[in-house]
Amino acid sequence: MHGAPEAGKPLIKFNHCEKSIYGFRVPRSCPLCGQAVGTARLEEAPVSVCSPFTDGHLEKCAFLLRPTQGTFLREYDGRSDLHVGITNTKGVVYNYNEHGVQRDEAGWEQSLSIPLVQPTMFGLVDQWDKYLEDFSASSAWLPHRYEEAQHNCYSYTLKFINCILTTEGKDPLDKAEFTEKYVIPRTRLASKYITLYRAVEERGFHVTAHSKQDTG
Repeated sequence: MHGAPEAGKPLIKFNHCEKSIYGFRVPRSCPLCGQAVGTARLEEAPVSVCSPFTDGHLEKCAFLLRPTQGTFLREYDGRSDLHVGITNTKGVVYNYNEHGVQRDEAGWEQSLSIPLVQPTMFGLVDQWDKYLEDFSASSAWLPHRYEEAQHNCYSYTLKFINCILTTEGKDPLDKAEFTEKYVIPRTRLASKYITLYRAVEERGFHVTAHSKQDTG
């Protein structure tokens, strides 16, 4: 991978012609009616659309997802394989692949992130790096143990999360619960944003009917 993947341009949403219009900037005139885009009415004022992606190396004690190949905004098609990892308190991403446990300081700049520790859990934060390092040193995660379908990056992150849950006196998650709770909600959100982003990139803007539950 050459350099950090671009985070993408910010998306803006504004209302005009009783429609929601998305773009990378607010045009001087409405692409639908050609009239000047003013912000006289509060409901027509432009708002930023929150990107679901974050620089994983700025996240502490988090579970991260990214495409195994390429980036979400460019190559991801909703069916691509995802790679997952866990950050330490310095944003180093621990992840498991056929080469064993990797400690990545770059490459996760466009990730979906789920925090695993509440800011008030000081004791766990203090021990997090040691737990993660000790866990990763286990012979279970040696390169030759890797198996694409059964003993992979998901196995690694799930096992670590369950170790933390056990430490906290909570019930462990099985793979189905893990996917339902951590993976599916984020990938759904990402897919919606990617569809919108690519439509704007292709046409310069994207129009939807007003809805109570907008992406932004």
